[in-house]
Amino acid sequence: MAAALVADEAERARGRRAALSFATIAVALGLPLWWRTTETYRAALPYGDIAGLARLPFQLSVPVAVVFAPGSLPRDLLRPLPFRDVQEMEIPVNVRTSVTSRYEMLYRSTTAQEEAALNAAAAREADAALHPLQDASLGSLTMYVVPETSPLLPQGINAYVGKHRSALVRAAGTLPALRSRLQQLTQVMSFTASSITAALSDRVPDGQPGPDARRNLKSSLGYEITFSLLNPDPKSHDVQWAIEDAVTRYVQPVLDKLSWVANFSVDSQILYYAVLGVTPRYDKESSSFLLSAHSLPHVINPVEARLGSSAASLYPVLNFLLYIPERSHSPLYIQDKDGAPVSTNAFHSPRWGGIVVYNVEAPASPQASLPLHVDVDMARVMEVFLAQLRLLFGLSREELPPEFLLESPGNEGLADWELDRLLWAHTVENIATVSTTLTSLAQLLDKIGNIVIKDDVASEVYQAVASAQSAMDKLATGHLHPAFQASKEAATSSERAFFDPSLLHLLYFPDDQKFAIYIPLFLPMAVPILLSLAKIIRETRQKKKEPTKMD
Repeated sequence: MAAALVADEAERARGRRAALSFATIAVALGLPLWWRTTETYRAALPYGDIAGLARLPFQLSVPVAVVFAPGSLPRDLLRPLPFRDVQEMEIPVNVRTSVTSRYEMLYRSTTAQEEAALNAAAAREADAALHPLQDASLGSLTMYVVPETSPLLPQGINAYVGKHRSALVRAAGTLPALRSRLQQLTQVMSFTASSITAALSDRVPDGQPGPDARRNLKSSLGYEITFSLLNPDPKSHDVQWAIEDAVTRYVQPVLDKLSWVANFSVDSQILYYAVLGVTPRYDKESSSFLLSAHSLPHVINPVEARLGSSAASLYPVLNFLLYIPERSHSPLYIQDKDGAPVSTNAFHSPRWGGIVVYNVEAPASPQASLPLHVDVDMARVMEVFLAQLRLLFGLSREELPPEFLLESPGNEGLADWELDRLLWAHTVENIATVSTTLTSLAQLLDKIGNIVIKDDVASEVYQAVASAQSAMDKLATGHLHPAFQASKEAATSSERAFFDPSLLHLLYFPDDQKFAIYIPLFLPMAVPILLSLAKIIRETRQKKKEPTKMD
């Protein structure tokens, strides 16, 4: 009997040790292992630097060389040449964003080569001769001050802006008057308060952005240009357009210049039976059909449904449409808001593209065979399309005083200083976009704690922050091209981080689904262990209550 009690007690002790061992292993080893293998990995992010991007002040430095030709020095210029001066101006945006334009002026005399170039017969010839002698870096400007009696500038013209990064300025007699002209020119050839405010439109309070903030194209790494020929009446018109040759001759030189800003791809298409979707009004006096200005917005949506180019595009699509009116609606003319006919018979829609209406001359004989063969005058059409492309990029010529003369950019479509204007605006816009993107990402990751943050995502965030800060530093030192390249890298990295697919894996994984998965796994294992522990505790308490037997 005693041996049986001893054996039974030993068996109970063995069971208690086994239960304690299982519980110890489950708590000391199982729980940490499960916690470690199921935790959400979140790499560290520079939240402080991201928040600081929105508070960093913009300082835009423009190197400007003011070169005085013999006989052009102001009477009140007391300092000997050469010397440096700095002019600063604050551009108000909002209470958190500070933008300072800084013009670093270098005043000097002409060299022998520059003086020889300024002896040309006309301003255009002088501009071409001076171009190889100038600082060719992006964002830099050179102002040549010529005597008041110089024959380079036409009568009544006080400033001539060339195709490159220089201008000819007639001497003003006094230094303050000269500085006023120089300030106007430098703003036109670099950036203005309105262009910078438009680039920072996301930070401008509601109701304050100017019209350019909603009209110009947003900065992008690439753009797709589509030329479409709309022939709604192919039974009456057999239209031929030499689009490939026209793109090579007229469009490609402009895109080669704009390749500094973004990548471009060009395609074309012909759409038959594609109508505008708006019935024009017939005018008896002119025996023509008219499209009023208020009906033009209703033209785009029906046409856009037929284009189909933006559905699969990663970049903004610019649509340029050549519309051949139906024979029953010919000739068709576009009116402006005042009811006057538009000289180009075309209109453009901001951030979308433009449409040109091309009327076909009626046949001399009513019995002419159909369809009529139509050869499109591509030179006339492309001239309008290129003007619309300039408007889409915000390259409309600034309103200048009548005594300022701007040289035509020629076949290249835009001058060197206009390219700089784009780069200034796009660099600032890229930095602002990076700040907005990273701030949204940081807020999302801080709000939802079970989103995985991989090392490659964190690396892209760090790269975006570093590139944005580098772009700000380059802008402050007047190095426009490195600043723009850094801003593009920052924009690319921030978009990669924001749209990384790994951020969505656990985004929609609520807690009730976790319980539904883990309870069937842990409950069958935990119940026996918990019951054994409860039994051990109960037996231990009973032993403490039993009186100790004394022999």
